[in-house]
Amino acid sequence: MPLQTAILRIARPSDNIDSLIPFYVDGLGFEVLYRFNQHEGFDGIMLGHKGAGYHLEFTSKTGHTVGRAPTEDNLLVFYLPEGNDFEDAVRRMERAGFEAVTSFNPYWDRCGKTFEDGDGYRVVLVSSESPF
Repeated sequence: MPLQTAILRIARPSDNIDSLIPFYVDGLGFEVLYRFNQHEGFDGIMLGHKGAGYHLEFTSKTGHTVGRAPTEDNLLVFYLPEGNDFEDAVRRMERAGFEAVTSFNPYWDRCGKTFEDGDGYRVVLVSSESPF
């Protein structure tokens, strides 16, 4: 499969999917693409942007506890170098009630802002070009 046609799904479990919606939808501006209940014992939600080459999936299974992120360095990193995209994204997070946290790796504090979701996983918004 050529890379141009690949779609990346980042999937992880959560103990409380509904608590993640304000962070990812109101704060980061994702859309609810799909929601399912009791699909082979799992509930879930897919968030993203229509037409984007990636989306996030959060799942839960009744009776299965997953807990919080294993470390403060479990990150999703979004590079936002265009115009005011970075500033707009940070303001949207703040308006949604989320404050930046100090990054475990100080590099991310120098080039962006880090925010933590309700499960302890972190998203970094970076104001510069990708290093690649």
